Amino acid sequence: MCVDVDECATNTHSCLPSEHCVNTVGSFVCELQVTCPAGFQLRNSVCKDIDECVLRTHNCGMGLVCENTVGSFLCNPKHKCISGFTQDSHGNCIDINECSSLTEVCSPGSTCINTVGSYTCQQKTMMCSHGYHVSSDGAKCVDIDECQMGTHRCGLDQICHNLPGSYRCDCQTGYQYDALRKVCNDVNECWRYPGRLCAQTCENTPGSYHCSCTAGFSLAYDGKNCEDVNECDKKPCDQECANIYSSYQCYCRQGYFLKEDGHTCEDIDECSQSIGNLCTFKCVNVAGSYQCACPAHGYTMSPNGRTCRDIDECKTSTHNCSYRQTCFNLQGGFRCLSFDCPHNYKKVSDTRCERISCPSNSLDCQNSPDRITYYQLSFQTNIIIPAQIFRIGPSPVYPGDHIMMSIIKGNKEGYFSTRKLNSFTGVVYLQRQVREPKDFLIDVEMKLLRQGTSTSFLARIYVFLTSSTM
Repeated sequence: MCVDVDECATNTHSCLPSEHCVNTVGSFVCELQVTCPAGFQLRNSVCKDIDECVLRTHNCGMGLVCENTVGSFLCNPKHKCISGFTQDSHGNCIDINECSSLTEVCSPGSTCINTVGSYTCQQKTMMCSHGYHVSSDGAKCVDIDECQMGTHRCGLDQICHNLPGSYRCDCQTGYQYDALRKVCNDVNECWRYPGRLCAQTCENTPGSYHCSCTAGFSLAYDGKNCEDVNECDKKPCDQECANIYSSYQCYCRQGYFLKEDGHTCEDIDECSQSIGNLCTFKCVNVAGSYQCACPAHGYTMSPNGRTCRDIDECKTSTHNCSYRQTCFNLQGGFRCLSFDCPHNYKKVSDTRCERISCPSNSLDCQNSPDRITYYQLSFQTNIIIPAQIFRIGPSPVYPGDHIMMSIIKGNKEGYFSTRKLNSFTGVVYLQRQVREPKDFLIDVEMKLLRQGTSTSFLARIYVFLTSSTM
């Protein structure tokens, strides 16, 4: 059989000296030993107060009553004494010496004298030196503050400083005492410390001084140094402002010039001041620059912003020509032309009509041109006069060919003329200057004499003179 070993009895436990060993089956437990102070006893491992009055373990006499306290007790008399007396251990009322049992019974300036059942305070007599007086409690001598009481003899411009038993009169800051005249005179700090107090200008003031700065500077926070004023913060310039040391400078943006007042910027009229031509058609001045403009109709601005480019209304289909008309583009515009063939003619191409067979009894038909061809010519009004604008002749040419040509219609004002270069070539000239844009429709007849036979051809020519300002 296995028998439990009592480690506590055999002293084989590991409990501390302050712990109590308790044996258990197969082991042991260390419990903390609790020691209670006097007036307490251990109950359930807790120290609790012993009520000596209830247990009658007190030692109060017959004339006293037991009163329990924590950890102890008091013996109180059964009958109270009048004020100023207390009971002794036998229950007798005896006088209380308040002067020795109480603290600070009388004020510091008084002496305590014990009496039967009470006490009295007798005032002490004190003598203080000049400049001192007895304190309110009569216990000590305290300094008289002549400055606060106004009993000093300092001047109006002086400062009173209290001293123990006396006082001192000092000059205010910035003043110096004149012992002869017994007055305080202002100190001129700017003369006494030249160049040391202020960075620029020092101005003396009563009792002090003031620093100031010249134009273009402002006084710094330290009241001594001068900082450059950024006048540009107040926006004195019309456009651009550059701050410089002690001043500022106004500038103008491109396209403007600075006026004589040095502040205002005025627009430069590039259109009127330009040496060359800035724009091919029209220059429009704008604020700070210029812009080129084109005529309201028929032109668009080129990517370079200076030249105007003709709009080909015929290609862009922005014309208003009818289905039966042909659109012909001009510089700055267009024309709607009709190429219709007269009676006894048939249309063989877009611009050509050929005569059909004539009745034998119709001389007008037989004398009419064998062919009518339409042409379109466009020139500007600044063309150099005389100008060869059209050439006419048979094709092919045979030896012996001979032509005659004339303008038979549309030249009432005499702007055009004809001339033969040789026997088979003729030209049309513009012989008068056309000042304004103008349209002409002239009929130029060419008669060809070939091998004894005469044949006539008609060139119906549209001549358009457009503006030369582009």
